[in-house]
Amino acid sequence: MSEFAAIFDWDGVVIDSSEKHEKSWELLSAETGLPLPPDHFKRGFGRKNQIIIPEILNWSHDPAAIECLADRKEELYRQLVRADGVKILPGARELLAALKTAGIPRAIGSSTPRANLEAIFAFTGLHEFFDAVVSAEDVIHGKPAPDVFLRAAVLLDMPPARCVVFEDALFGIEAAQRAGMKVIAVATTNPIDLLLHANRALDSLEEITVADLQGMFS
Repeated sequence: MSEFAAIFDWDGVVIDSSEKHEKSWELLSAETGLPLPPDHFKRGFGRKNQIIIPEILNWSHDPAAIECLADRKEELYRQLVRADGVKILPGARELLAALKTAGIPRAIGSSTPRANLEAIFAFTGLHEFFDAVVSAEDVIHGKPAPDVFLRAAVLLDMPPARCVVFEDALFGIEAAQRAGMKVIAVATTNPIDLLLHANRALDSLEEITVADLQGMFS
């Protein structure tokens, strides 16, 4: 068994997708005539659409309508991705490659739908760096519940205490801590001073190495 496993949130950790996600909500709002609260994106970042739509946007509480709106929002997001591509965040590909070379198991633990991941895999080839993928459809309870990370640990055959999670969202950090995992927080979405309750807080993944991670479990 490897000494530890690494689990990566996706949006805001591996790829810079916030602008396209925010734009897709704006397009859906324009398409449906439903209003967007001024702070909706920050409040909902890292959460499942099934929580965002009824609790943050207050657009609908009907499960069928929520599902329809959520599907359309992600379809709009994928259209933006196909049109413009996405940016891989600094240090992400390099760290993933180094972990793979070192034989450290790696997974995605994300609130994003699997179709979004697959669309970006097609552009970037990043799928080659992951042994397992856990997406929104794979768990009932989204972050800050720990389910997505616990599922990733099972797929990697690693105890939660031997896992390190890379996260940018406050709900994601909470989910990883509730799972009993170590957390590396990346200041892409929130200022670094709001992330200091993680085991480490970084400005980018360029600041950490495999040796640093190994030291966390020695």
